[in-house]
Amino acid sequence: MTAETKLIELKNIGASTVNILNSIGVRTQRDLQKVGSVQAYRRIRQRGVHVSRALLYAMEGALLDIPWQSLDSALKVQLVQMAERIDQEETEAEQAIK
Repeated sequence: MTAETKLIELKNIGASTVNILNSIGVRTQRDLQKVGSVQAYRRIRQRGVHVSRALLYAMEGALLDIPWQSLDSALKVQLVQMAERIDQEETEAEQAIK
C-alpha cells in the first residue's frame, strides 16, 4: 500500500467509514497517518457523529494494516485514554478562558 492508498482499500475501513472520514477532510491513507487515529476519532465526535470506540480501533488497525480485533488490549486502552486526555485538556482550557 502506498501513502496515497484510498481509504476503502485499507483493512477495517468500509464505505460508511470512508464517508465519515471524508467529512473531516481525510481522503487517503496519508491523510489518516497525518491526523492519526485518535485525532480523527475526536474530530468525528466533535462533528456530532455518534461512533463507538470500535471506529477508533478500526482506524488504528488500518494504519497498522491489521484487523482491529487483533489490536493488543493495552493499545486499545491507550488509544481511549489519549482521546479522553485530550478532551479533558481542551475542556479545562476552555473553562480557563471563561
